Amino acid sequence: DTVPTVMGFEHGEHPMERNLILIATSLLIMVPLSMQRDMASLSCTSALSVTADMILVLFIAAFAPIKENVDANGGFGEVLKNDGINSTLFVGLGILSTAMACQHSAFIVANSLENKTSRRWKWVTNQSIAISAILCLILGICGYLGFLGTTQGDILNNFPFDSIQANGARVLLAFTMFFTYPMESFVARHVLIMLIHNGDMDARGGFTPENESRVEEEELADDDDATVHTVGTTGTIIEGGGVLCMNRRQTWTVLVYLITLLPSLIVNDIGPVLSLTGAVGGSCISYIGPGLVYLGVNGEEFLNKVGGWLDSWRRARGLPYDNNNDAGVSEGDLPVEGNASLEIAQDAGKFSYESIKSGRKPLLYYLGLFPIWTSIANSGANHMSKKIEVATAASGGGAVDESKEVLPPPSKWDFAICFFFILFGVVSAVAGVGSNIYVQMNNLDE
Repeated sequence: DTVPTVMGFEHGEHPMERNLILIATSLLIMVPLSMQRDMASLSCTSALSVTADMILVLFIAAFAPIKENVDANGGFGEVLKNDGINSTLFVGLGILSTAMACQHSAFIVANSLENKTSRRWKWVTNQSIAISAILCLILGICGYLGFLGTTQGDILNNFPFDSIQANGARVLLAFTMFFTYPMESFVARHVLIMLIHNGDMDARGGFTPENESRVEEEELADDDDATVHTVGTTGTIIEGGGVLCMNRRQTWTVLVYLITLLPSLIVNDIGPVLSLTGAVGGSCISYIGPGLVYLGVNGEEFLNKVGGWLDSWRRARGLPYDNNNDAGVSEGDLPVEGNASLEIAQDAGKFSYESIKSGRKPLLYYLGLFPIWTSIANSGANHMSKKIEVATAASGGGAVDESKEVLPPPSKWDFAICFFFILFGVVSAVAGVGSNIYVQMNNLDE
């Protein structure tokens, strides 16, 4: 819809020529950028992409025939009444969730910052999300008011084929796609290497404490050539493990490219594809995944909060409660001169998953889906414990770096937001899939 149209091959015609242009441009631009080892090397192209996005939004706002279409349909009030909410709401929500999703690359981007502090990360995310939200709002409102029911998946296809301004906008859109794909390819490659090779990008022996400690650095190294310098070693790591003349990093980059290229050559209308994958994938990445990760990482804290709540509820009703939290004697109970065998309780306030599952529980425990939340938290707490053991072994059990920031423990409100994200994501995914089926069965997308 972009480069071929600018080169004179109109949308919907000349499929062979358009596919050849797609293959050539992606091989010459997208694949070399995706071959880079660290995401920080894409900072320049990312800046160009953001600039092109801003100019593109301004073009839509300036040249969309908003006044003519709104007046022809009875004014803004009538348009809002007729098109404010319709059956395709969750279809659009799925696409928007995919467009706004950045959680999957959050850790890689965060580790690419020079000054890795929570305050700097907060500033970067707030500014990025605010600018993106404003651009999406302007583009969505101006684009839809300009063409209403005839708005196409690629809004530039609503403009004349031979328009100089529209072709300029198509070039800008091509720039954003060329420079955005490598960042998504980085994440896909990182996940595949983690799943299949246990994070060992260089074919250096699989999952070991040493490899575990340098997984993030491998994606964020300062070198873009065939050698990688790690913090823990003074030597170099020679990349290998690939096929043909490529190393493992290059092999997976090409494989990801081919997986994304084939559907683009087969599918003509990407609208239904984006809506369906957005409903499922966007909901998982934007809402369900972050909520589950937060609950899992803070699983021990959550179990302690739930255990404390249940323990208080059981004590107030004279029911059996967890006696383990009464073990030992508190500091205030120790006499100045007395039995030296008395001990201060070390695990006071900590509750096990087994103690939470056993015994009676209030109705709110089940209505609030706490059996599910505690199960997820317990699984996350166990995995975090193993991760900490691996990290401790990799560092040789040295002292904790006190210069690093210590984040405050999560509050009840934080966990409430976490639950909302998960539940909203599930509802959004189900409603999105249902809406897509309804739209396709009733031909509402035509």
